[in-house]
Amino acid sequence: MRYIVWALRLIIFLAVLLFALKNTDPVGVTFYGDWAIQGVPLIVVMLTTFILGTVFGLLLTVPGSLRRRRELARLRKELERIQAAVNPEASAQTPPELLVPMSPL
Repeated sequence: MRYIVWALRLIIFLAVLLFALKNTDPVGVTFYGDWAIQGVPLIVVMLTTFILGTVFGLLLTVPGSLRRRRELARLRKELERIQAAVNPEASAQTPPELLVPMSPL
């Protein structure tokens, strides 16, 4: 399975490399107003746009992820509180220490 994954990675890398080599024509990039940059390779523009889109997409997932973490922490505390109310003896006991056998010299 590991070899299949590496073969797929190699195929994707080669496809992207060949795509990049075919798209090296210089293009003009015009920003807002009169600010423009001439002679930028097309692949640079495409990769920059892809990277910025990925970063913005990841930033949009951050609030939901933080909200889920807070909810998980709240639910864990509530679960501990309920378990302590149902079985007070188990919550008072500390778990036994883990004994690890010593390896022979």
